[in-house]
Amino acid sequence: MKKIGFLGPVATFTDIAVRGLFPEDRAIPQATIPACLDSLANDEIDLAVVPIENALEGSVNITLDYLVHEALYPIVGEMTIPIRQHLLIHPSQKLEDIQTVYSHSHAIAQCHRFLHSTLKAVELVNMTSTAAAAKYVSDHPDEKVAAIANALAAEEYQLTIAHQDIHDYSHNHTRFIVVAKQDCHLKTAQKSKGYKTTVMVSLPDDRAGALHQVLSAFSWRNLNLSKIESRPMKTGLGNYFFIIDIDKKIDDVLIPGVKAELEALGCKVQILGSYPSYQLGKIEESTHK
Repeated sequence: MKKIGFLGPVATFTDIAVRGLFPEDRAIPQATIPACLDSLANDEIDLAVVPIENALEGSVNITLDYLVHEALYPIVGEMTIPIRQHLLIHPSQKLEDIQTVYSHSHAIAQCHRFLHSTLKAVELVNMTSTAAAAKYVSDHPDEKVAAIANALAAEEYQLTIAHQDIHDYSHNHTRFIVVAKQDCHLKTAQKSKGYKTTVMVSLPDDRAGALHQVLSAFSWRNLNLSKIESRPMKTGLGNYFFIIDIDKKIDDVLIPGVKAELEALGCKVQILGSYPSYQLGKIEESTHK
C-alpha cells in the first residue's frame, strides 16, 4: 500500500483526485503544497498530489516554482477533475443570518457573481483550502459563518448545502499532478486518456527571436503544445524560463531531437516528466452558467 500525500485537510478537491486515482492506498493530508512536497523529499510519503492549474484562475504558481527551484522531482501523472462549488452552513445556522464566508481565495473568486448578488454584505475570509473552510464552519457551530466547498466536504464535516453549484462558470476544472522522487509507472484505478511531456526551457541571453526559434523546433516536428507559460527565474528582472506541455509521450526521436536543437541554440532544457493523463468525470464545455 502506497502512502499518498495531498493538499489537505480531508475533502479538498485534491483529496477527490487522490480518491479517484488511488482508492486502495493510504492518503495523508498535508497543510500546504510545500509541506506536501517536503514530505516526499523526506521519504514520509511515496507520491505527492498537488494542484497545478485551474481553468479559471490559471496556474498554481507555488507548485510550479517549488518543482523548479526546490523539489526537482519528476511528474509521473496528472488528473483533471470538474470543480463544483457549494455554499455550506452548519445545520444549526440559517442562511439569512450568515455574516462571514470562508474559503480558498480561488474558490471565492470563482463564485463572485453569486456572492455579489446573494450575499453582498458578508465578509469574505481566505483559507488554505476549501476543506479547511468547511472544517472551520463545522468546528464553530455557534458562529454565523458559511464555507464554499465541495459536496465531499459537506458530507465529511456534516454540513448543510444551502446553495448548490454557486460557481460562475460550469466548465471549471482543475489539473492535479502526481510527483515522485524517481520516475515510475503509475498503477491507478483510472484508464489513461493520453500522455503528456512537460519541459522547462530557459532562453539564451540577449538573442533576438529566441522564443520564435524555440516554438519552431516543436512546430516543424508537428508536436502539439497544449500549454506554454513563462515564470521568473528569480535571478533578476527580465529573466524567465518557460514551462511547455507537449501532447505526446517521450520517444526516441522527436522530443530528444527538440532538446538537442534547443541546446544547440544555447537554451537550457529540462524534462520535468512524461506521464499519463487521467480525467475524473465529464468536463463541461466553456459556457456561462
